[in-house]
Amino acid sequence: MNILIISGSPRKGGNTELLAEAFAKGAAEHHHVEIVSVRDYTVNPCLGCNTCFKTNGICAQKDDMTILYEKMSQADMLVIASPVYFYSISAQLKAVIDRFHNPIRDTFHIKRMALLLVGAATLPELFDAILTEYNLCLKFFSIEDAGKVLVRGVKDKGDIMGTSFLEDAYQLGTSI
Repeated sequence: MNILIISGSPRKGGNTELLAEAFAKGAAEHHHVEIVSVRDYTVNPCLGCNTCFKTNGICAQKDDMTILYEKMSQADMLVIASPVYFYSISAQLKAVIDRFHNPIRDTFHIKRMALLLVGAATLPELFDAILTEYNLCLKFFSIEDAGKVLVRGVKDKGDIMGTSFLEDAYQLGTSI
């Protein structure tokens, strides 16, 4: 299986990246895994112009989203990894996700999805808004939930080290 991990962290070597790498290490034991860090790509927000619906999925914007569309077209499974800023995914990742408002998404053959989130707060409701969006996407696209690792109380770079969360992500990866 081809597994694509899209990491929305703007911080290189941060907790989200470490979590994604732990998942990838576990999944790579049986599958091909690629991690894409959105910070390495220039992706503009969706304009809502709907040009892509008139041009067979060709977006009016000329940016790196075409590279990400190609990677998505090869994926059997998608993993979304993001730090949580003010109860939502990162702005960089949101821009990528919003660009899936494109008919090209209907050509993808993604059957499974997983979610990796890292937040500084410890509130029980910290991930509620993101989980609602995630579950709506699963339902809309008829995609199976492969699992989640939801990390609370991790703020500064490296705080995730020495917790059980990296092992949790690794184990989720091996279970795929």
